[in-house]
Amino acid sequence: MLKEHHYNSTITWTGNNGDGTISYKGYDRSHLISVKNKITIEASSDAPFMGDITKHNPEDFLLASLSSCHMLWYLHLCADNGIVVTDYTDEASGTMLQTAKGGHFTEVVLHPHVTITDSTKIEKANSLHADANMHCFIANSCNFPVHHEPVCKAG
Repeated sequence: MLKEHHYNSTITWTGNNGDGTISYKGYDRSHLISVKNKITIEASSDAPFMGDITKHNPEDFLLASLSSCHMLWYLHLCADNGIVVTDYTDEASGTMLQTAKGGHFTEVVLHPHVTITDSTKIEKANSLHADANMHCFIANSCNFPVHHEPVCKAG
C-alpha cells in the first residue's frame, strides 16, 4: 500500500548585517528553522563555511536525522520482537568530502549503545539494526552507505 506523507518547514535567513550579500564575507549564515507548532531552531553553516559554531548546521541535521530515524525503527522492531530496550544512545559520525563543485557525504556510521533486559536476546537485538536500516526513511533517501557498529548489553 502506497501512502504519501507531506512535510513543511520554513527557513528564514537572519544574517543580513545591513548590506545583504554584497560580498561572500559580508553576511552572516544564521537562519531560523521553523515547523508549525514546534520549537524554532537557530542554525548556521559549519565553521569552515563561515558559520557560527555555536549553532546547528545542515550537516548536523543530516546526521541527527539518520540516527533518529534508525533509532525509532529499531525500537519499533525490538518491541515487535519481544525485546525490551531500556536505554539507547547513538554517537553517530559522518564523513563529508568537499569538492570543487560543493561536496557530499561519503558515509555515516551509527554507533548505537543499547541496553536490553534479556541477555539471551542480544544476538537478535544486534541483528535488528540491519532491518531498521532497511526500513529507515532517511537512510533510504541517501546516496551513501549508512553503517552500524552496535554495542548491546543486558542490564
